[in-house]
Amino acid sequence: MPVSLLWAVDVYGRVYSLSTRGQQWEQCRDAVLEFKRVTAVQQCCWGIACDHHIYLNVHSSDVPIRYQEETFENQRWNPMDNFSDRLLPSDRWQWSNITGLEHQPLDSFFLPSTNWEWEGDWYIDENFGGEPTEKEGWTYAIDFPATYTKDKKWNSCVRRRRWIRYRRYKATDNWATIPSEGRSGPLPDPFNDISCGGWEISEEPRGRLSLWAVSLQGKVWFREGIHHHSPEGDGWEEVSLPGEVVQISCGPGDLVWAVLWEGQLIVREGITRDCPRGSSWVVVDSPNPEAGAIHVAVGDNVVWAVTKDNKVWYRRGINSYNPRGSGWIGMIGEMVMINVGLNDQVWGISCEDRAVYFRQGVTSNELSGKAWKAVNVPRDGDIRSHSSASSSSLHSAGCFFSGEVRAQSVMSEDSDTKNGPQRAVLEVGACPSSPPPDPPPVDPDVPKPRIPKVTSDSFISEMLSDRKVKREGATTEASLREADAKSPPLALVLSPSLSGGPGDPQWSNVDLEETQTHLAVGPAGVRGDAADTCSLSSVATYTLCQEEPYGADEHPLWAWVSGGGCGVDCHSQLNWFNSATALSSSVQSMSLSISPAQTAAWRKQIFEQLSERSKREMDNFKHYEQAIEQSVWVKKGAMQWWRDWKPHKWVDVRFALEQFSGPEGNQDGILFLYYNFNEEKKYLHAFINEVTILVPVLNDSKHTFAVYTAERTKQRWPIRLAAATELEMHDWLALLSVSCCDSRGIQGPPSKQALWSVTCKGDVFVCEPSPSLEACPYPTPCDQMFWHQVGGHLRLVECNSLGVVWGVGYDHTVWVYTGGYGGGFLQGLASSTDNIYTQTDVKCVYIYENQRWNPVTGYTNRGLPTDRYMWSDATGLQECTKANTKPPSPHWTWVADWAIDYGISGGTDREGWQYAADFPTSYHGHKTLKDFVRRRRWARKCKLTTTGPWQEVPPIPLSDVTIIPCGAQSIVEPIPLWAISNKGDVLCRLGVTLLTPAGTSWLHVGTDQPFKSISIGGANQVWAIARDGSAFYRGSVTAQSPSGDCWYHIPSPVRQKLQQVSVGRTSVYTVDQHGNLWFRQGLTPSCPQGSSWEHISNNVRKVSVGPLDQVWIIADKVQGSHSLSCGTVCHRLGVQPMEPKGQSWDYGIGSNSSSVQSPGCVQLPLNPSSVPSA
Repeated sequence: MPVSLLWAVDVYGRVYSLSTRGQQWEQCRDAVLEFKRVTAVQQCCWGIACDHHIYLNVHSSDVPIRYQEETFENQRWNPMDNFSDRLLPSDRWQWSNITGLEHQPLDSFFLPSTNWEWEGDWYIDENFGGEPTEKEGWTYAIDFPATYTKDKKWNSCVRRRRWIRYRRYKATDNWATIPSEGRSGPLPDPFNDISCGGWEISEEPRGRLSLWAVSLQGKVWFREGIHHHSPEGDGWEEVSLPGEVVQISCGPGDLVWAVLWEGQLIVREGITRDCPRGSSWVVVDSPNPEAGAIHVAVGDNVVWAVTKDNKVWYRRGINSYNPRGSGWIGMIGEMVMINVGLNDQVWGISCEDRAVYFRQGVTSNELSGKAWKAVNVPRDGDIRSHSSASSSSLHSAGCFFSGEVRAQSVMSEDSDTKNGPQRAVLEVGACPSSPPPDPPPVDPDVPKPRIPKVTSDSFISEMLSDRKVKREGATTEASLREADAKSPPLALVLSPSLSGGPGDPQWSNVDLEETQTHLAVGPAGVRGDAADTCSLSSVATYTLCQEEPYGADEHPLWAWVSGGGCGVDCHSQLNWFNSATALSSSVQSMSLSISPAQTAAWRKQIFEQLSERSKREMDNFKHYEQAIEQSVWVKKGAMQWWRDWKPHKWVDVRFALEQFSGPEGNQDGILFLYYNFNEEKKYLHAFINEVTILVPVLNDSKHTFAVYTAERTKQRWPIRLAAATELEMHDWLALLSVSCCDSRGIQGPPSKQALWSVTCKGDVFVCEPSPSLEACPYPTPCDQMFWHQVGGHLRLVECNSLGVVWGVGYDHTVWVYTGGYGGGFLQGLASSTDNIYTQTDVKCVYIYENQRWNPVTGYTNRGLPTDRYMWSDATGLQECTKANTKPPSPHWTWVADWAIDYGISGGTDREGWQYAADFPTSYHGHKTLKDFVRRRRWARKCKLTTTGPWQEVPPIPLSDVTIIPCGAQSIVEPIPLWAISNKGDVLCRLGVTLLTPAGTSWLHVGTDQPFKSISIGGANQVWAIARDGSAFYRGSVTAQSPSGDCWYHIPSPVRQKLQQVSVGRTSVYTVDQHGNLWFRQGLTPSCPQGSSWEHISNNVRKVSVGPLDQVWIIADKVQGSHSLSCGTVCHRLGVQPMEPKGQSWDYGIGSNSSSVQSPGCVQLPLNPSSVPSA
């Protein structure tokens, strides 16, 4: 579970955050002002301070927020001046945007606010369409506007070049002021409520946010232009209303609800990608007509409300098609306010004790949850005060001060008191060892202590008075001291703000209300009447100058909570509800501590005793012979088998695994498959030691897996079996996997020399190669390599020869290998007991809606008889509708509804359509006269939850990662690791060692454009591929300068756009978008960029090069005995120092692999042989 924050504000206006991995509230020390409310998302937190201005706190990240400003310089040729800035009257501006319609000189660009800074000066972009331009970056055309080329021709009459400048957001981890200005000027009144959401609006671009605010006059405002590159937004726009609003709530999607002054609720409708503000309001009645609503909170598919009687209500029937819901359900509990966070989890503040509560049991099937549970964790100030009280107990007893302790206390200001505020001095007994006197009887006429009951809507505005406290005379002070002397001695922990000083304390005019709650002022054992008679009980007035306003045994009083950035669910393991964290300081100070050294000593002693006993008993029975020299056991079951010959169909068969062990303990077995053919009983068999891989197969209707042997690997035709249930399939896979590993002597986690691979399904496999894998002239054939599965689910994996393994999921989440084995369906002896963690992955399933144009009705879903299905897959050969499209396998579950995908290659129009002349052809995002067909892609998210030896590396999602194959010789020596974020930023990981394979932090490496592939090889050679298909080389990368100094643009192969790159010791291979494999020639230490590209092969999906330049690829269209195979692991043969390109390919396992990593090496006595490793 990634680390995220729960935000809250106490009644003093102090902002706190609670980490999902923490056990205490951390105060935001940089908040200068007191805050009224906060609203949080994962990347930032918005808040309203006591000055009614809105503030923004953007969480710092290793990837900075950068925005690229660009402008174009245009010139025209004339016979006198050649190319110059003298343009025709009908031409565009000399300095303009890309369309030429806006005048944009260099001096017209300014920073949006003081929270931004320029990274550097303007410079010329010398890249054009993935290829470097000529000197000065000019591109040429016949006229404006036209198609530009990098080469100057005889008819090139105009030219232009692009100037770039970056600005960076610098106000991270600070509360930055957001100007209260609209499009037409300053806003008429300040803000009173705020809510942020909208990042999951259907078809909304990634990084977009919706911010809604309510002013003191009940008006609603919407913040425009908030996205990843502009976290502050552009300005405020007023939204029309049917009445005055007092509070508003915005969910992650398109749900926006608000509360009217009369107690009714209104719902915003018409919120879409193109109109995030919506179009109209619909009124919804309050849950209780007699007690109107005062608060509302919305999530993805839920709406919660609180009425004036503090009752909590849940709205049923909420979805994207019906944002109004169908009815209210009363829930147990009384809350002041409520908030809905990520995954529709619910938080609230109780009106009884002002504690933060979490709604347990909220799942996708039971959105209302089951029960409320308090978040019992201390604040960071409480822990400091507890430790201070424990360490200074003798000081407070008078041993240090050698007398009484005097402290200045603040009296509460009662509305019924006419004498005004007073000062008091509290005397504490000289020594706590003396028995305290009996407490005096409680006078019933003496008023009980008061604590404020502050409403969440107005508590800060009531606290902002700056009235001075007048000093009283000596008579008042003496009388108070005399009265306090009669009270029993108490051990107090005095905060610095309560100590006497020359300055007057600040006061606030918080409304007070009588309560039966007593204020605890001493240790846990000193309570009751003693607390009532103590003058410190009047400290109920909240002073803004106090450092620690609460007593040591008091819980904080909360006024607001926001869980919009807290990524928890019903299965999250949290430490917030552990009662041990809420123990008093007295118990904590008395607890005994055991050092790790003491713990290790007795564990070691027990281990030695057990080892001696085992050895002693084994020696006593050495002279006995084995009772059983050989054992045989059989497991049988019923399955279905995909018949090898025509007609191919599923056939019911009996399946049996016969296992036996020899006298030396070696194990082996045979697989038998019994079937009937023409009323004759027949069988197939396969020896366990000949099985090369067991692969789960994607099938939406059956639980299928495939069994490969060396011979069937050559034929590309495995034994395909289907079990009746998923559990039965997993049992067979686990048993067969253990049997295959035992027959080859493979136990425990993968070695450092293991070769890792990922299937197109996401399963992770490893192979323990033999030393003869790279032996010359007879290496081990690839079809004899044995692959066994490791738990987890990944899209790609990257590793090196030192045992450091990283992986990236389909949702761009980063995972690091923990050193365990097993997980998933591999349980018991097939899995380690530790280093196994829960792993989740999310990916999208795509279908296409196709239409054809006709003169009568325009574009319609009525196509020609020869056309593709109107709802199909990407190829158009298979019909895929919204109703019949299922998740990839039963392990996946839908987590969202179908939505239009606007991120498809080629661009789309506002409705998501792509146009073309006919099916199939290249598509574009704008309609022309020759376009007779169109399509748009629909996407739906599904989620997988599994286990494996993988631990998440938060918080930046990645699209590619690379590790230097080998290099570090000690466990503390850093290992270079580079990566590319899902936004295209290049990153360098710091602190990666054998002891800390996850590293410590990211270092951002600046680029002029987003990248998509990166690789680091021998001698710290870093190559990368940009999204436009151009290649780059990073210069001067060393151990002292791990990020290098600059990028060198490498020309791509002619008319090819590169897709992926892999770097070895002295060789560089790339794959272009058409599946061609290219080798970079001319690489030398003096010329690390090389000289030219040479074509090696085609139909290549991905390439991986090892430290000794061994080459592995994933190839498509490999010929098998029945058909062409896709996703085949291939090994390059004949790679030698004098022949770095190799000679031919050796084909291995196929039809399922997605990527393979082989960057390790092993040194043999006779000749060095490269072996893929983790």
